Amino acid sequence: MSSEYILEVENLVKRYQVQRVDRPGHEVFTAVDDISFALRRGGSLGVLGESGSGKSTTVRVIVGLETLTSGTVRVNGEPWKLDGNVGTRVRRQRGSVVQMVFQDPYQSLNRRQSVAACLDEALRLHTDLRKAARAERIKQLAHQVHIPESLLASYPRALSGGQRQRVAIARALAANPKLLLLDEAVSALDVSVQGQVLELLEEIRRTTGVALLFISHDLAVVQRVCDEVVVMRNGKIVESGPIPDVLGNPQSEYTRRLIASIPRRGWKPRRSLNTTMAVKQ
Repeated sequence: MSSEYILEVENLVKRYQVQRVDRPGHEVFTAVDDISFALRRGGSLGVLGESGSGKSTTVRVIVGLETLTSGTVRVNGEPWKLDGNVGTRVRRQRGSVVQMVFQDPYQSLNRRQSVAACLDEALRLHTDLRKAARAERIKQLAHQVHIPESLLASYPRALSGGQRQRVAIARALAANPKLLLLDEAVSALDVSVQGQVLELLEEIRRTTGVALLFISHDLAVVQRVCDEVVVMRNGKIVESGPIPDVLGNPQSEYTRRLIASIPRRGWKPRRSLNTTMAVKQ
């Protein structure tokens, strides 16, 4: 078992058969094209790229939501079978190591379950705790993600977007995973709430030692929460390395454009400027 890395991805390829648009028949579309990267235990790695870059497909392959075309994925030092023929027992075992937090917490949470019921279900699935111990653990999880105990009886529709995402994070933490996969986990939230959730993730990583693989199109978000970054475009890695190196001395034109797009102090969107000029006139 590798002692340094919790996740190792080697020569990962994911291809699809897609319908041709110009004539009858199918063609092969390569969504992820021979990529490799590794995430250290307790570390934080951002996978950055625009829509269609292959970043979300990559994480879906890792977690087993998509089958692997070729390549190797090792988690906790062991190769994972990702051909779609994984049984329920193996999936549960993997869930105790890797958990995923999705972009839209309202869609990922069961609308018919209260917060307490959602967390209790995760604890029953991934632990051997008895009812009384689960009830106490639910309170601990709520405290860990800064959810008031008064909200444990609430349903997703009664929560704000930020509160729902905190519940989703708490549900993932119920399994005591070693790795959290976060697929655009703050992109659906307001900017102020984004900052709060990112601060929470930093705190969780610091206190639990869980590693974070953060998928995002937003370089500012990745810069805030990650130590290292992998930049993807058209299914390939165009640049990777520690955040200070990539931001301080980007090697690809694509990365330079991403850096240039980060809002800076005094920056205003063009639409806002035009609106202001129209008001003055």
